[in-house]
Amino acid sequence: MGRKKVEIKRIENKSSRQVTFSKRRNGLIEKARQLSILCESSIAVLVVSGSGKLYKSASGDNMSKIIDRYEIHHADELEALDLAEKTRNYLPLKELLEIVQSKLEESNVDNASVDTLISLEEQLETALSVTRARKTELMMGEVKSLQKTENLLREENQTLASQVGKKTFLVIEGDRGMSWENGSGNKVRETLPLLK
Repeated sequence: MGRKKVEIKRIENKSSRQVTFSKRRNGLIEKARQLSILCESSIAVLVVSGSGKLYKSASGDNMSKIIDRYEIHHADELEALDLAEKTRNYLPLKELLEIVQSKLEESNVDNASVDTLISLEEQLETALSVTRARKTELMMGEVKSLQKTENLLREENQTLASQVGKKTFLVIEGDRGMSWENGSGNKVRETLPLLK
């Protein structure tokens, strides 16, 4: 008697659902590990359970390196998400500026009382300080992001340099030309061009 095909739908029994989640999560992580070994690839798996618990697994490289590479390759998408987040943060500030502008337009500043002008000045200073603080925060975030990118590129550069260093060539000069010997002992013959 073979296994029957399981219908893919939500499991109602909580304990059965937890057991299935645990088994399938472990199976997913094992398949990712096997794929990493078979194909010499870096794989990261993030799983969040129904209760909110995070499970992670990385093969080939550590999780942070894989995520950093993802961020570099998908920077445009991440910038769009970041822009949406920034827009949400600026709405209250925009409303504050609109209030100040409407007060300036509705009352003649030349005839305004000192108290009204002081209130407007305080609101403008508040808006300006909030804007400057947010700008500083964003700039520091960009600096940190660039530093991460720099470190990742530096590590990749060192890895590539070490790989190139393993394939050093020794020059062996003979009476009929030059030959190159790579690290495995194989000689590659190269003749000198004829002088014209």
